[in-house]
Amino acid sequence: MSDEQGWYPDYLFAGGQVQTGTALFADESGTIVRFSKLPSDLDRARRLPGRALLPGLVNAHSHTFQRVIRGSTESRPKGQRDTFWTWREKMYQAATRLTPEQIYQAARATFLEMLLSGITSVGEFHYLHHQPDGTRYEDPNLTAKLVIQAAREIGLRIVLLRTAYGRAGYRTPANRGQLRFLTKDPDEFIADTEALCSWVNDVYPADAVAVGVAPHSVRAVVESYLRAIIDFARWRDLPVHMHVSEQPEENADCIQEYGLSPIRWLDRMGFLAEWFTVVNGIHITDEEAHRLAVSGSSVCACPTSERNLGDGPLPADRLFASGGSICLGSDSQIQIDLLEDARLLEYHLRMCRFERAVLDPVGGGSDSLAKRLFHAATLAGAKALAQPVGELAVGKPADFFTVDLNDLSIASATSDTLISQVVFSLERTAVKDVYVAGQPLVVDGYHPLKETIVSDFQRELA
Repeated sequence: MSDEQGWYPDYLFAGGQVQTGTALFADESGTIVRFSKLPSDLDRARRLPGRALLPGLVNAHSHTFQRVIRGSTESRPKGQRDTFWTWREKMYQAATRLTPEQIYQAARATFLEMLLSGITSVGEFHYLHHQPDGTRYEDPNLTAKLVIQAAREIGLRIVLLRTAYGRAGYRTPANRGQLRFLTKDPDEFIADTEALCSWVNDVYPADAVAVGVAPHSVRAVVESYLRAIIDFARWRDLPVHMHVSEQPEENADCIQEYGLSPIRWLDRMGFLAEWFTVVNGIHITDEEAHRLAVSGSSVCACPTSERNLGDGPLPADRLFASGGSICLGSDSQIQIDLLEDARLLEYHLRMCRFERAVLDPVGGGSDSLAKRLFHAATLAGAKALAQPVGELAVGKPADFFTVDLNDLSIASATSDTLISQVVFSLERTAVKDVYVAGQPLVVDGYHPLKETIVSDFQRELA
């Protein structure tokens, strides 16, 4: 017990309940060992007056390099509609200009912004593998390693979802903007991913860095390519993530190529399972929502990004009705606030349905909706990334953030309303401390590398 450290906030969210008069203790490895209400233990723990302590948020879908175009794509091309597809061309223009150093600096800045918002784990969907002209770097995992390095310097846990891109699309001519994404040979992609796994195992603890496999989308990989890399992922027990049904055009192309919608095609091949995460999953039918849920697949929604891109709202009501697991991602980094994404799951449906509390489980209680949305921002993301995070429980990492109960955004919170106020009202000004494995990375809103990272990011992107 002498090597333990403890924290005693006014409110602590664990076991699905807001607790008072409770301290959390972790051992020297940063693993939670116990909770206690004993006066002698409360006296030993670090007192956190005016604070609530909550499990760290889990961001299941991120493209850090897209942070560099924030604010620069909010205009309509002359004489055109502005859609996801026109935005994509602007994104490609930026992607082809970034140097490895700029990819690294963008990742550091983006990960810092995540940490300051209470995110402690991230799944990085990484596909800038090659040089802008498509030439391989001497180390084919150079940029992936730089992104991982950036996360660890900030203190985030990361799952590097190494992304496979084999073609421009179904009957689609090559696009020069995609050259640095493309690895046309699945065997080459597998060899590069295997090399990255070996490097990660040699350099980092398993609980800090992991690897996953991410076929980019139905349009980006043909059936034989997809089968090959998923077989590899299953052999290595790696999570698999894939953009699916983000746009109606993607569904139409898949039907033309395979005679089935993307969800039905993936289901036919046996790829919908608890290790599979559908990213977006917007344009799906009731039957497909049900199939995703019963298969155990996760669905990663990115509501802020999807709203910005005009993708459409996720049918979260249909997924939840079938028992589906929905997690959240910051995606294009137009804004990094996972709690905003959580509330948007509900708010998008309110706008469509002209009613409130759409996602509230019937008879679930006064804070049941907020707890369901907070679960999406924590435990559901942990499931999608196959990581033992997202909750405060004995044997789990002491990854958490604290919020200031005197911040104006939640100043009226009680133990009964805390989670509802955190989910629906909290501003990022309330986030004060962020711990990973029991180590303080952000203290009273400050990270020691903040000034350096902001300065380096501004210089590199100027």
